[in-house]
Amino acid sequence: MNRLLDRETLTNLLARRDGPCLSVYQPTHRSFPERQQDPIRFRHLVRQLEDTLKQQGYAEQASALLEPFYALIDNNDFWNHNLDGLAAFGAKDYFQIYRLQRSVPEMAVANSRMHLKPLMRIAQSADRFQILCLSRDSVRLFEGNRDALDEVRLHEAVPKTLADALGSDLTEKGQSGFPQGYSRASERGDPMQVEAGGSGKQAEIDRDRDRYFREVDRTILEHHSKPSGLPLILAALPEQQPHFRRLSHNPNLLPEGIEMGLHALSIEELRSKSWMVMQPRYLKRLEGLLNQFGASHGQGLASDHLEDIGQATRQGRVATLLVEAERQIPGHVDKNDGTATPASEDDVNTPDLLDELTIWTLEQGGEVVVVPTERMPTGTGAAAIYRF
Repeated sequence: MNRLLDRETLTNLLARRDGPCLSVYQPTHRSFPERQQDPIRFRHLVRQLEDTLKQQGYAEQASALLEPFYALIDNNDFWNHNLDGLAAFGAKDYFQIYRLQRSVPEMAVANSRMHLKPLMRIAQSADRFQILCLSRDSVRLFEGNRDALDEVRLHEAVPKTLADALGSDLTEKGQSGFPQGYSRASERGDPMQVEAGGSGKQAEIDRDRDRYFREVDRTILEHHSKPSGLPLILAALPEQQPHFRRLSHNPNLLPEGIEMGLHALSIEELRSKSWMVMQPRYLKRLEGLLNQFGASHGQGLASDHLEDIGQATRQGRVATLLVEAERQIPGHVDKNDGTATPASEDDVNTPDLLDELTIWTLEQGGEVVVVPTERMPTGTGAAAIYRF
């Protein structure tokens, strides 16, 4: 019922154009008893949708459109596994749910297309990452940000253990070689011994390790890193780190990793250590984008005027769009020339100017980065760097 939040899912949502399109966002709670209120709040939001549909002249369609929303309310198992936020989308013959690692504003929107700004601001935030926890007996993948970390269900092609990857080709444990399939040659100052083997079957065990790492690397890249586009942090024993990096072809793998001991880290320890890896990169990337905006602005290749940005997005000129987090500017945008007209009242069912600019930029192949309010270089809510 829950889907991974990645580029593919955003593309699918962007492609939905058959109105009315329904969007529900609400903050949720991970623990009891707070989560008991979540289905009650969801019911209230769905009733808001129903009222809006009737006001918009869709009374006859409301029952069919809202059926999967109402069915979710009584699904106790669903509400017992909440994260920090929830997004639900519906249209004719379409219903999809996303559990979110960040809280979102509570809203129910019925419009000509999905209301995606809160979802995009999570998906496009610059602080998201994945962690590959790797050992001989376990492969686990986590995804998170500075605030939260949750395990990702591995694609069925990803081996869960060394034995899973190699099957009957695995060197038998009873044969000689060091525990966990790693020689201690490097600790003795004899690096050649690691790969050349030595006594017994150590060379075969080392080859098993390499084949295992290659298969993990290949499947994680294909089924997780490419779809998500997120930086990947390796968490493994110190002696495993260089071997995996030597074999990896994953461009998302960061050079810095998390060295794990024999005992697994708790989720909170893993989140804390991973953010220590990510924070300098996150700040450096934001600083680089802000500097690039300043330099480009001086050359006439950047703007913070919403109407200019709107016109540039329709022309495919926006390479990078910086959007202020949590900012909302209700209004209407002309799809032909990009001219923007702010709305007089803050109605969630009124299109949002920043949402439109975000969607148009992504549709034209540009990048959108959500920037914290305190680091935003402009006061308009958006800043665009042009291709030409």
